Amino acid sequence: MPKTKKAKQDKATKKQKSNEQASQPEASGPDPSDEKGIDFARAWVEFPDPADDEQIFRCDLTWLTSRWTCIFGSGCQGIQAGRADDGCCTLGAHFSDEDDEKRVAENVARLTPELWQFHDVGAETGWVGVDEDGERQTRRWEGSCIFQNRPGFAAGAGCSLHILALREGREPLETKPDVCWQLPVRRTYDWIDRPDDTRVLQVTIGEYDRRGWGPGGHDLHWWCTSATSAHGAGDPVYVSYRPELIELMGKEGYDRLVELCEERLSSLLPMAPHPADPAPAPKKKH
Repeated sequence: MPKTKKAKQDKATKKQKSNEQASQPEASGPDPSDEKGIDFARAWVEFPDPADDEQIFRCDLTWLTSRWTCIFGSGCQGIQAGRADDGCCTLGAHFSDEDDEKRVAENVARLTPELWQFHDVGAETGWVGVDEDGERQTRRWEGSCIFQNRPGFAAGAGCSLHILALREGREPLETKPDVCWQLPVRRTYDWIDRPDDTRVLQVTIGEYDRRGWGPGGHDLHWWCTSATSAHGAGDPVYVSYRPELIELMGKEGYDRLVELCEERLSSLLPMAPHPADPAPAPKKKH
């Protein structure tokens, strides 16, 4: 696997910002009974990358040890009012670079009409679109990403590229655009100048909250990372997102993260829990 710093720098995220602002309908804002907001105490940890002495990881343990899980199709309210079935697929997905688009294209070639509801449309008129800035993305069709199967489709609702991966026994990160499989984990980069005139690349792994979408993120109809309805998983994020985190951090970096997450969870009273997580059960008295 290439070193983390050689990965492309979240281009897809940046392009989503302007598209989001242009595409959003008048929003009703988050449901205050479900979302907890995004400004709260967080526990961060910083550690050297075991595989690269020129970079360090900065990880949000509050997020990575939270009990968030994707509830697409099981209570997800969607980012656009009136389109809950879309989840976060309403806008389509920008490609992070040419390699990302090429990899997706190789997987699209294996999609069949049985797996992809809009196979005929994509085959005849294309599945790539261009936004107002000329950036390439998955085409939107009938109000959402062209790869999204709608409820009632025989192969299942949701991303046809995700379904393809599961049918072939692979991880969805192998078939889907980068921005799709990374959500709701956010990786950012910052060069840090140290007092001894050395520089180190800081790779931050954290929660893709509303701010991650840019200014338009505050107008999303609903967003899952701070919603109590999406925080009921049996496994914490660092466990359930193991393949994705390994891809983002490398195996050695991920293994060190696991050690730090487990240390946090083993403490009697972990500092700064995620406010959307279920309240811990009271300790039994002996």
